[in-house]
Amino acid sequence: MPGHVSKRPALVVVLHGCTQTAGGYDRGSGWSTLADEHGFLLLFPEQQRANNPNLCFNWFSPSDNERDRGEALSIRQMIAAMVETHGIDPSRIFVTGLSAGGAMTSVLLASYPDLFAGGAIIAGLPHGSASNVQQALQAMRGPGPDNAKALGDRVRGASSHQGAWPTISIWHGSADPTVNVANADAILAQWLSVHDLGHAPDRTENIAGHRYRVWSDATGRPLIEDYRIANMGHGTPLATTGAQACGVAMPHMLEAGISSTRRIAASWGLMNDVTEHVSTQQPAYPPAEASTLPARRISRLEPMSSTSPHANVSAKAGVEKIIHDALRAAGLMR
Repeated sequence: MPGHVSKRPALVVVLHGCTQTAGGYDRGSGWSTLADEHGFLLLFPEQQRANNPNLCFNWFSPSDNERDRGEALSIRQMIAAMVETHGIDPSRIFVTGLSAGGAMTSVLLASYPDLFAGGAIIAGLPHGSASNVQQALQAMRGPGPDNAKALGDRVRGASSHQGAWPTISIWHGSADPTVNVANADAILAQWLSVHDLGHAPDRTENIAGHRYRVWSDATGRPLIEDYRIANMGHGTPLATTGAQACGVAMPHMLEAGISSTRRIAASWGLMNDVTEHVSTQQPAYPPAEASTLPARRISRLEPMSSTSPHANVSAKAGVEKIIHDALRAAGLMR
């Protein structure tokens, strides 16, 4: 939480990549810098080695990548706690992530399209790419042969959602040796199908030497944007110098002359928030949540796989009531 919080603040959920920590990804990407400037809140779920030895989110595991299961459910519960505790605007909840965090972003957008207003997938994979480790490694080398409709059906089949779909921002380096850039094409095809948009973009630009394309609805509101970062490898694109500087270059946080963090935040309308009050007191968290919700900034919340010995904590009556009350308060549950 920044010291100055906007009225009815937005929430951005940020998912790190493999081998990374929540704090390290925050420092590299610069999300807290923008939150301090513009008064929105941040949630950084952090993987545990007990769940994945490489600290990857388990986007390829059926016990973790479906609605109301495992890590996807754990992150949804974290969001519910944030909404209930901090008065977040439930119509302005967003998610972004890099690599395995980008793939888990795809999972969350497909599984909970009723929860998110938008998402940004950085060097990630389309939803439904794999259901085990071997398939995940193959998908990283290149997506399967599914056509756009089949890709879109994976998202449409992930929930019973019938309303508006989240906006999508896709970022991928053209020279990525870890997650083949063809996955960005598959993510684009998947969400063009979901949004029922044609293949041809409404606008194409060159921004700092990188191709940018946008697809909009009938009113001109952007629904999908696609950034292909020229000659960049596997990582989050940054601008570390100049007026748009944000973040710090480090492994997988790469100088590209363009700040994905600033551009993503701007596309979600977060740069227009005006801070209206100062949050100086520690919130009165429910006892069961106190140890995982620090007063200053949410940075080390840890999702649990369904095989974790603590995975059934939400079944306890007190915690379950807190979660359900939070979801109802956010309009996410009847």
